[in-house]
Amino acid sequence: MQKYNELGFKAGLEIHQQLDTPKLFSGAPSFLRNDEPHYLIERKLHAVAGESGTVDSAVAYEAHLGKQFFYEGYRDTTSLVELDEEPAHSINEEALNTALTVALLLNCEIYPVTQVMRKTVIDGSNTSGFQRTVLIAHDGKIQTSFGDVRVATVCLEEDSARVISRDKNKVVYRLDRLGIPLVEIATYPDLHNPEQVKECALKIGEILRACKVKRGLGTIRQDVNVSIKGHDRVEIKGFQDPKMMIKTIDIEIDRQIDNIKKKKTTGDVRNAKEDGTSEFLRPMPGADRMYPETDLSLLRIGRQRIDHLKKHLPKLKTDIRDELRKKGVSEDLIELVLDESEVLDEFHTFLDIYPIDANLIAKMVTLWRNEFATKKKKTFYQIKEILSESVLAEVLRELADENIVSSDVKPILIKVLDGSSVKDALKVEKIDDNEIEKEIRSIIKEKPGMRANAYMGMLMAKHKGKLDAKKAMELINKVLS
Repeated sequence: MQKYNELGFKAGLEIHQQLDTPKLFSGAPSFLRNDEPHYLIERKLHAVAGESGTVDSAVAYEAHLGKQFFYEGYRDTTSLVELDEEPAHSINEEALNTALTVALLLNCEIYPVTQVMRKTVIDGSNTSGFQRTVLIAHDGKIQTSFGDVRVATVCLEEDSARVISRDKNKVVYRLDRLGIPLVEIATYPDLHNPEQVKECALKIGEILRACKVKRGLGTIRQDVNVSIKGHDRVEIKGFQDPKMMIKTIDIEIDRQIDNIKKKKTTGDVRNAKEDGTSEFLRPMPGADRMYPETDLSLLRIGRQRIDHLKKHLPKLKTDIRDELRKKGVSEDLIELVLDESEVLDEFHTFLDIYPIDANLIAKMVTLWRNEFATKKKKTFYQIKEILSESVLAEVLRELADENIVSSDVKPILIKVLDGSSVKDALKVEKIDDNEIEKEIRSIIKEKPGMRANAYMGMLMAKHKGKLDAKKAMELINKVLS
C-alpha cells in the first residue's frame, strides 16, 4: 500500500442500481422487451444552458457530433412521458421508499425537502434531452477493513434508453429502459488503494441486494473516480464486475503517471474495457448541466415515512449469515440458502413449522433440489415447481407431528418427484418398537462385542427407510447397557 500513499492516490465510487419498481415518473412497466417494436420515431436534441446560464463542456461536446437519434417504442408499455409528449407524473412512491431504505442502510441523513432537477444529456439516451434526478440523502458511512468511507450523496434518477444499434452518425435506442428508477450512490474520495475500492463496492452491493432491486447483467453500473498527485480526476465508467477494479485502476495509475510526464493532466470520462484498459468517452462534466424540473413541485419527505422505513429495514446478508450459523446450518448450505432471496424466504417459512432442524430444511430447499435436478435432467426451478412450498410444508408438518422422522423426508420427496401424490408418499411403513428391540437383542446375541454404530448400520441396511434411526439407536444403547 506504500506505493499508493507515495503517489497520492485517491478514489471515489459512483454506483447506479436499477430498482424493481414501475418507472419513476410515469408508472409504466419497467421490464425490457425483445419482441418487434410497434413504432420508430426520430428526434433532434439541442444543447441547453444550465442553471448558471452556461452550456456544460460535456454537453457541448455531444452537440458538435451532430448525430441522428431514433427511438423504438411499444403501444402497450411505452408511455407519453418516455416519448416526451407529456409532463412527468408524481414520483413513484415505491421507488422513493426503496431509495430511502438504501440511504438509511448507508447511515445517511435524509433531506426533508428537495427538488427534482433536470440534468442535460444530449447523447440521445433521453428523448427530452435531459435526465430527471433528485437528491434525497447525504453524509452516510460505510465500514471497510481499511477504515470508514463517507457517502457523499444518494440520488434517485431515471435510467436512460438502451442502445440497439450505433454507427458514426446514427444511434437507435429502445424506450423500454428509459425511466426505470435508478438509485445513485456517490462516495467521497476516501478510498486509498484498489483493494479498498473493490471491498467498498462489494459492501454497497450487499446493501443494495437487501432491497427491492433488479438482478442480472446491466442492472447495476459501477463507476470509479481516480486521481494521483499532479493529475486531474478521471472517471472510469461501466464496471460490471468488481474483480476487474484492481487491474483497471492499476493500469489507470500508470496512464496518469505517463500523462504527467507529457504534461497532459486534464481529467476526462473514460469507458472500462474487458482487458483492464479504458478509452476516452467525453470531457469531464461540470455543474452547468443542472437546472430545476419546472413540471414538478418540491418533494417533501416526512418524518413519519422515515420512522416507518426505519422499523422495517431489511437484514443484510452478513447478519443473516451469522443467524444461520447460530441455528446450526453448515457453511456450504448457508451460501446456497443466501444465493436466492426466494429460497431464503422459504427457509424462514419452513423453520416456523419445524424449528428443530434448520440443517434439514436448508437441504430440502437447496441441496436436494439441486441433486434431484441433476438426476431428473431438469432445471432447479422445474424441480422447485414440483416440490413446491405447499408440498414441503405438508411434509414438515407431518415431521413436526411425529408421524414421520427426519430420515423419511428425502425418500418421500423422491416419491413425489416420481409421480406419487403427497398423501400417498407420506404413507411410510414403520416397524413396531417391540419388534425392533427383539431384533436388536438377536443381532447382539449373534455378534457380541461390536460398537453401537455397527449394530445401527446393520439395522439400517436391512430396513432402508422403515426405521426411526433416533429411536433405533436409543433401543440399541438400552440393550447394550
